[in-house]
Amino acid sequence: MQKLSNYKTSNPAFSNYFWENSPDTSKTMSVRGIIVKSMVCILIISIITAFVWKLYDNGTNVRWFTIGGMLAAIVISIVISVRQHWANFLVPLYAVAKGCFLGGFSAFIKAKFPELPFQAIGVTIVTFFTILVLYQTRIIIVTKKLRSVIVTAAFSIMIVYLISFVLSLFGIKTFIWGTSWVAIVFNIIAAIVATFTLLLDFDYIEKHKNKADKYKEWIATWGLLVSLVWLYTEILRLMRTFAIKF
Repeated sequence: MQKLSNYKTSNPAFSNYFWENSPDTSKTMSVRGIIVKSMVCILIISIITAFVWKLYDNGTNVRWFTIGGMLAAIVISIVISVRQHWANFLVPLYAVAKGCFLGGFSAFIKAKFPELPFQAIGVTIVTFFTILVLYQTRIIIVTKKLRSVIVTAAFSIMIVYLISFVLSLFGIKTFIWGTSWVAIVFNIIAAIVATFTLLLDFDYIEKHKNKADKYKEWIATWGLLVSLVWLYTEILRLMRTFAIKF
């Protein structure tokens, strides 16, 4: 049987360094610590998002908040991947970057559909706890095969998004945008995959609570933020598409 550390994942918050080094048993990762850190980071994202919304309402062009936040989040994620001990201050910075991205991204949608961002938040919260219950009751079990499917699907979607972003710099609009049925199907698939990445987060936390080093609470928090922000973004996009199309 393969060791858990041999598994790979496209989510940078689940790379092999989780299992390297022996943890300090006097200070280990706890679920309470992850919850507190996650709530703090979500609060940061919420405050920054509200601030960007206010700027947009006052006539400020927030397009660069969206692009800058997205690029900053990618750079910060890469640094966290190779410098895990810096996570205690990099993860809050990641939250700031994501707040800028979500603020700019959702401001445009909020301008035409004021209720959609809040509805998307509600759907995201319900989805989170639904997946948590399904995992805790073992209705869904994270097997090697399921993990492989989730990782492969997530990686493939990220590649499509990356290619689409590069092409957009040259004025080329790909099939994943717009209100076509192809775009809708892709959006639905992406939302489903984003939802299932939460299973990997829960599985990691359960298997390493009270074992991994204390600072890795920040890494686990980062993994949850990656999944939640992605899920919220896909849900908001899908709701906007339906609002326009129907």
